[in-house]
Amino acid sequence: MSSNGDQSVFNCECQSHRVLELITRKWTALVIAILAEGPYRYNALQSRIHGISPKVLTQTLRALERDGLIERAHHHEAPPRVEYSLTALGRSLTNILVPVCRWAEQHLHEVEAHRRQSTARTIKT
Repeated sequence: MSSNGDQSVFNCECQSHRVLELITRKWTALVIAILAEGPYRYNALQSRIHGISPKVLTQTLRALERDGLIERAHHHEAPPRVEYSLTALGRSLTNILVPVCRWAEQHLHEVEAHRRQSTARTIKT
């Protein structure tokens, strides 16, 4: 990370800060992790990501496409088919985001135990 305050993710005016915001969004991480498996159609993505609304999925896909992390392929057949896949830039994130998703799954019980302990301490005081 840059020690120069102007060119740092710690500076909210720096473009790198905005890129960090994009890739640390919950839905972004999940879409990237799923697309790491290969191309997906919209409905398949929606069924894999429980709890995401169609509007938020569409917004997430558009933002990722706009920023060059995913690409949208139109297959001209009847009925028309659209698939989403990672670009080379998006694939470069899988080494980071997929392990973060796995970490969340592996440490879920530990984090929940600490939350319960913290809540119990708060209630006692």
